[in-house]
Amino acid sequence: MLARIRKSLDEKDQGFTLIELLVVMIIIGILAAIAIPVFLSQRTKAREASAKSDVSSIGKELASYYVDGASAVTLAQTTTAWTATAASAEVAKGKLSTGNKITASSITNSTNYCVIVQSGFAADLSGTSTDKPWAYTQDGLVQKSAC
Repeated sequence: MLARIRKSLDEKDQGFTLIELLVVMIIIGILAAIAIPVFLSQRTKAREASAKSDVSSIGKELASYYVDGASAVTLAQTTTAWTATAASAEVAKGKLSTGNKITASSITNSTNYCVIVQSGFAADLSGTSTDKPWAYTQDGLVQKSAC
């Protein structure tokens, strides 16, 4: 019985050839070279979308305030929230996404205001800044780094 099993094993090819393994490894390498940069850029896009969302919320609150209000507004920020005050009274408040920072604000009246928010996770693996700051002005959402 053992002789019959051994004979059947000797007659059959077993395993993969070296060429077959190399072809599979090359295909996997090509797929990885295409997919990895796409996945890495998704994190940057998500952080940028978070900053755009936060600055839009703040800007729309300011626009709502200036429908009736006329005083200059001051923005204060904590780790995860912001507060807008005018004439020592709170006029609006909201939350900031984790890591986002209000980097500049110039709010004097309804026709002249600017708020800039940037993601706090501004460095990629090489240590260089990849996130773009977003501003909300009286003209709407724009990309710029200074008011």
